[in-house]
This record gives sequence, structure tokens and C-alpha cells, in this order.
Amino acid sequence: MSKKIKIGVVGSGSISNTHIKSINEVSNAELVAIYSRNKETVQKMADTYNLKAYTDYRDFLTNAGIDMVAIVTPSGTHAELGIAAAKAGKHVVVEKPIDITIEKTNKLIEACKNNNVILSCIFQHRFDEAVQDVKKVLKEGEFGQLNFGAARTTIYRAQEYYDSGAWRGTWELDGGGALINQSVHYIDLLLYVMGPVDEVYAYTATRAHERIEVEDIAVATVKFKSGALGLIEGNTTAYPGFSTTLDIFGSNGSVIIENDHVKEWKFKSGLEYENKQNIVEKNVSSNIVASNHSFVRQYTDIVQAIIENRKPLVTGEEAKKSLELILAIYQSAKEGRPVKL
Repeated sequence: MSKKIKIGVVGSGSISNTHIKSINEVSNAELVAIYSRNKETVQKMADTYNLKAYTDYRDFLTNAGIDMVAIVTPSGTHAELGIAAAKAGKHVVVEKPIDITIEKTNKLIEACKNNNVILSCIFQHRFDEAVQDVKKVLKEGEFGQLNFGAARTTIYRAQEYYDSGAWRGTWELDGGGALINQSVHYIDLLLYVMGPVDEVYAYTATRAHERIEVEDIAVATVKFKSGALGLIEGNTTAYPGFSTTLDIFGSNGSVIIENDHVKEWKFKSGLEYENKQNIVEKNVSSNIVASNHSFVRQYTDIVQAIIENRKPLVTGEEAKKSLELILAIYQSAKEGRPVKL
């Protein structure tokens, strides 16, 4: 019988349910505990999923039966909670973004290295079939020279979303707005496919929401180190909500991914898209169907990495790349000038 990695969840917000359900679908993982400062919600979730409930983080970390913690708390708390877990000998997984500052992120990465534990960050869209298919043909050279890449997130968040939690829309715990919270997934994919960025020039604005400190619209032009150019849009004002889109244009072929599925797949070689069930219709509904399949794939990779003593696909260093780019965009918008990375 293969070893099972025992996992404790940190946080009892709405996203916790997705993580718990996904971990429960990983054959060599077992959920054993959950921690939250909210006594009511943590006990309710513990009862629902048959877990041991904790309201004291130190007590939670002394549980010798926990091999790994999954931290799904507000973004600005990830590093602090992760460092404590690493020092307790637990492997660490944090929700996106890895944290909200490079300083705290570096301390988290260092703590995990020093304590010989694995660190990963939830960027589940790297495990989407469409993205994996793009990486495969990129490696095979089908794109030729990459010339342009764009990541666009045009969705809608009502005022009630920001009013639902005191941390939402704050610099201190959210770290920003439409970019760092909603757009970070497709920014990560843009870097994953196009490679590192050399320079950005950006504008941000708060146009459609009240009582938030951060942007609800951001646009940036991007120059990649390869010489390719690109665009980034983060937008939570696009009523009633439309799509997340990744454009990859090369000298020999182009692909457009929309709402996690292939919309366009065109190559000079005539290469056809084989994964037909992963093609989206041209006119995409704004009602995006949520799926946890890619969460399951990422957790499977992380658990196997622990068992095999190897790096997961998304390491702390990989997760830091999107944060560095987003912080450079914020700096450019604030200072009104191009910013080099």
C-alpha cells in the first residue's frame, strides 16, 4: 500500500471547500485537520468533512499526524503561516498569490528550504488540458518564434464582494485588486508560456467600486526578454462578467485559450487540435462553469512530489514570478514610467 500524505487545511472561507473536495479526490492524500480562528465555521467544516478542528494555530502545528498544510487564508497572511508550518516540519501549500511582498515571499522560500520541506502555490490552471497541450507543442517547436502574448481577465465583482470581508480590497491583506487577486492565474500562464518579462508600462484605476483601496482596472504593455511584446488586462468592472483569455501568437502558429479551453488553434504545419472535448464555442457565455479537476491534478502532483522527494511543478520560485511582475505593474502605474524587472 502506497504512503498517504496527511493534510491539514488552514482557513475556513468559501474556497476551503474546493480545496477539501479536491484533496479528497487524491488517492494518496488524507485530510485529517482544519484550523481557523472562526470557531463557528471551523467546527461546521470539521463536522461536515470529519476532521479535527483547531482554533489555535500552535496546537494545530503540534499535531504530528499532519505532513502538509494547505493555507487558504487572505493573501497577506500566507508567508507568516507558511513559515510557522515549515519550522514545525510540515510541507507547505498556499493559495495564490504566494504572498503580497517579495520580502515575505523570500522568507517563506528560505524557511521551507532550511527545514527541508516542499513549498508549492496553487496555480491550478497550469494543469488545464489546454495549457498542457500548448506547452507540449511549444516544446516541439510548432509555434516558431513567439512574437506576442496577452493575458486578459474581464470579469465582474459586485460591490457586495468587496464588502463581504474586511480584508478584501486592501493593500495590507489583499495586496492589490483585480491584478493580484483575480488576474494572477492568467498572468502566471502568460509567464509560463512566454517566458520572463524585461519591462512593463502600466495604468491602474478604481472606476466601479467604493470603499476599496485598490484597482478594479489595470492595463499594462509588456516587453519580454525574448523580444516579444504583450498585453495584460485585469478588470473586475466588466458587467456581467465575460472571460479569462490567453493569446499566444508565434511565427508559425497561434493559440487562444478562453475560459480555460482552446478557442483557436492554428498552425502553418496543419497541426490539428486532438483534444476535441476541450474546445470552447466561439460565443462564450459569461456563466463560467467551475471545475475542480485541475485542483485535483495539482494536489496529485504536490503529494507525489513529497512521496518521491522531488520538486512540484509549481515551486515557490515559480510562484514568485507572477508576484514580481504584478508588483512591477503597480510600481509603473504609481510612478508613471516603464519599470524593468
